[in-house]
Amino acid sequence: MVDVLVIGGGNAALCAALMAREAGASVLLLEAAPREWRGGNSQHTRNLRCMHDAPQDVLVEAYPEEEYWQDLLKVTGGLTNETLARLTIRESSTCRDWMHRHGVHFQPPLSGALHVARTNAFFMGGGKALVNAYFRSAQALGVQVRYNAPVDAIELDGDRFVAAHIGHERIGARACVLASGGFESNREWLREAWGQINGEWVADNFLIRGTRFNMGVLLKYMIDAGADSIGDPSQSHCVAIDARAPLYDGGICTRVDCVSLGVVLNRDAMRFYDEGEDFWPKRYAIWGRLVAHQPGQIAYSIIDSKAIGRFMPPVFPGTKANSLGELARAAGLDESTFVKTIETYNAACRVGSFDHAVLDDCHTEGIAPAKTHWAQPIDKPPYYAYALRPGITFTYLGLKVNEQSAVHFGGKPSPNLYVAGEMMAGNVLGKGYTAGVGMAIGTAFGRIAGTQAARAAQQSKEARHAVA
Repeated sequence: MVDVLVIGGGNAALCAALMAREAGASVLLLEAAPREWRGGNSQHTRNLRCMHDAPQDVLVEAYPEEEYWQDLLKVTGGLTNETLARLTIRESSTCRDWMHRHGVHFQPPLSGALHVARTNAFFMGGGKALVNAYFRSAQALGVQVRYNAPVDAIELDGDRFVAAHIGHERIGARACVLASGGFESNREWLREAWGQINGEWVADNFLIRGTRFNMGVLLKYMIDAGADSIGDPSQSHCVAIDARAPLYDGGICTRVDCVSLGVVLNRDAMRFYDEGEDFWPKRYAIWGRLVAHQPGQIAYSIIDSKAIGRFMPPVFPGTKANSLGELARAAGLDESTFVKTIETYNAACRVGSFDHAVLDDCHTEGIAPAKTHWAQPIDKPPYYAYALRPGITFTYLGLKVNEQSAVHFGGKPSPNLYVAGEMMAGNVLGKGYTAGVGMAIGTAFGRIAGTQAARAAQQSKEARHAVA
């Protein structure tokens, strides 16, 4: 019998497996995906949000705990467990040396990266390189890995883990870490969670930015088995992405980052939210949900030539036109309404000193919704339109945990069953998102869960020897 069973193959699962192995436990990791698709959503990530009190290797200036906490508090609207959030924040300040030891490399700060050189450490080669480094390290340390191994049931004795089941196969272990993601690839569950808005099943128009393998099978199983859950099933990391993106695994390159540099219109060619509310890394993940509530779950980011070169170019070129009317026709929007909306916005702009790197004084007056920063008339052809759809990265419904990452049943922590990553991120993320915090949660609680699982396995062996 193996000491620690880890179910999942993304960042949190790998952190758990490595920590458990370093603590002396024998470890088996079960990944539902085939080897070529291993890594879950982590393969699509880029960075880790890191607390630091002074400049560090790849982080400039300082990003102290209290500022990190306030950023998290703002985007979640207070829907967060402060104890677990601060634990995540503190862990983010100490994990990079450990990550280095397991082959993860970070790139130097990028110029023009909109403040994230201060708050976020970027992985050299992105999330795919991070996942591959962890798998290499796990193999070198003797962690057993099985692919194409989707666990469909967990065998429990009360609140104690006994075994996992893959069909008719039973795999026992002394302790277990669940890290198999949320349910964002399960269209039926998304439909149930979101329901209908204005007679439309909104989830039918969602695109999935990450892995197709996160069906939420074990999350649902554990909730049905009496594990304590937390979070709203309709809340998620939900980004406005290019409407031409693939159904699954579009990843980072499908994001459209010019929202704050122009205006966003719905299918009726009307604005519906403040495009200049805050810096893009703090607010980009609200736009998917905003678009989801618009007719047909589609919107259009409209910019002019002044915006070109100021944002990360998307993988697909935008629809281009030399006049506003031509752009409206090309986008399939009502021409007169489109032109009127843009002209009304242009007339409302009060342009001061434009600076996309700060919360500048360029704003609108006399229109609703206002644009509070970076408001400039859209008046320099050619013009561009990007059609947007909601892109779900991961869902926030999860299992309730404590500082030891233990799964809870009726408020009581399990003695040998732990959870990490997206399966428990809702403890910290009740809603909203800020760049890099998902990897911070997965890294923190993956490492904690692996350590605790190894300890529980050791205690189980000692108890057996004592009885013998």
